[in-house]
Amino acid sequence: MEYLSSPEENQAATPGKILCCQCGTLIDPNPANMCVPCIRTQVDITADIPKQGTLAACRGCERYFQPPAQWVKCALESRELLGLCLKRLKGLNKLRLVDAGFIWTEPHSKRIKVKLTVQAEVMGGAVLQQVFTVEYTIINQMCDECRRADAKDYWKALVQVRQKSDQKKTLYYLEQLVLKYKAHKNTNGVKPHHDGLDFYYGNEQNARKMVEFLTQMLPCRYQHSKKLISHDTHNNTYNYKFTYCVELVPICKDSIVCLPKSFAHQLGGIGQICVVHRVTNFVHIIDPNTAQVAEINATQFWRSPFGTLCSSKNLTEFLVMEVEAITKRAKFSGQGSISSKHTPVDVYVVKANALGENPIHCRSHLGHLLNPGDTVLGFDMGNTNVNDPNFEKMKPETIPDIILVKKVYPDQKQKRRWKLRHFLPKHDTESLNRDYEGFLQDLEEDPAYREGVNIYKNEKLNVESATTDDEGDAPKISLQEMLDDLTLSEAEAEVDAAEWEDMDGE
Repeated sequence: MEYLSSPEENQAATPGKILCCQCGTLIDPNPANMCVPCIRTQVDITADIPKQGTLAACRGCERYFQPPAQWVKCALESRELLGLCLKRLKGLNKLRLVDAGFIWTEPHSKRIKVKLTVQAEVMGGAVLQQVFTVEYTIINQMCDECRRADAKDYWKALVQVRQKSDQKKTLYYLEQLVLKYKAHKNTNGVKPHHDGLDFYYGNEQNARKMVEFLTQMLPCRYQHSKKLISHDTHNNTYNYKFTYCVELVPICKDSIVCLPKSFAHQLGGIGQICVVHRVTNFVHIIDPNTAQVAEINATQFWRSPFGTLCSSKNLTEFLVMEVEAITKRAKFSGQGSISSKHTPVDVYVVKANALGENPIHCRSHLGHLLNPGDTVLGFDMGNTNVNDPNFEKMKPETIPDIILVKKVYPDQKQKRRWKLRHFLPKHDTESLNRDYEGFLQDLEEDPAYREGVNIYKNEKLNVESATTDDEGDAPKISLQEMLDDLTLSEAEAEVDAAEWEDMDGE
């Protein structure tokens, strides 16, 4: 015999059901006594949230405006852009945000769609979850920096770099230093000048950073001035334009200088007539008679300034006839340090355009490079009128007849398998092209000189065959010193990958 269970027992075994007060559907009990579709028809938790909005973006710098007065760099569908969109929604802080994400739109459509999932308590404690979409329209609005640039009044600080020299090698070296350390990323513009460069900045702080960079990388000095543009008497505010004039030492590589006698004694008894071996943050000079070297910083130079007797443009070609080693080297050296890379020798040379004449004796520091039959560049002191106060005070017997500066490699002007980056316009004059060619040769000859330069592979040429080619004795840059030149697409891919790594780390 079977017994039927009582209604009380059935009610205790299974939870009770109720009917929705609106549609009569059987539902679980809740404080509202209504099903979810009916609650949604009665209550809209997103009613106070606007479904459309606007975002101001600058087409010049591709930044988005964040009130009250900040411009933020955001990529499309990035975390930063999503946070900016959520901050623009009024009333979102009254709800609980569960999820948020972008809905794909065309990049040029000027539309950004964000899908949001929110929750809120309604009708006596019932929790309602709702999904909705907010569409943002991108409007064009110029930021303050781009507006000043468009109005041709885009700078508040100017850094003028000047060098009183007839050569541009130091300026080419400065350009590569700026590119290597990205010192020009905050500039509003860079304009070349006939004897230097002009860097424009939107504020004085960035201009000061550039001046500090220049004083660390090159021997120089600077002066500071400011000009009053406007003055508000009510709140006592001033608007200035600042100018920094940076003067580089008027000395370039491969120049011949004549030091003051007292200054040469301070440098360890080095000879007064020296050859500029390199110009970095110091002026590196070498005595061609003894291979004694010295370094001159900016303070020492401006305390005892000196000029050049001859630049690389005034050098004459000589043909080496004979090279003799110097056995008693110690008696020619002063108290300073001697270069271990150079060897002083006695050289007999004749001018390249006067091969029938008798050889002329001179002493040179290029003994490690010279061989009979080589071509060298030098300065004929005996047949040149030199106008220099320090040179005129020297005794005639201490003045050499010829000073050799550098060796000439006949195959050095071959097609190079490397290249440099530039932010200045191309060279369109013969003089500038000659200076630039000399700068490239200096990079090939001096490994220490190219430490501050980023050298890139020329993908258009066969770098592998070029670097393994041993024909000729001209110095070359090895493949290990060259960097891979990134294309625009590769650079953008690396930037995106770095941004995603930062987001994952957070």
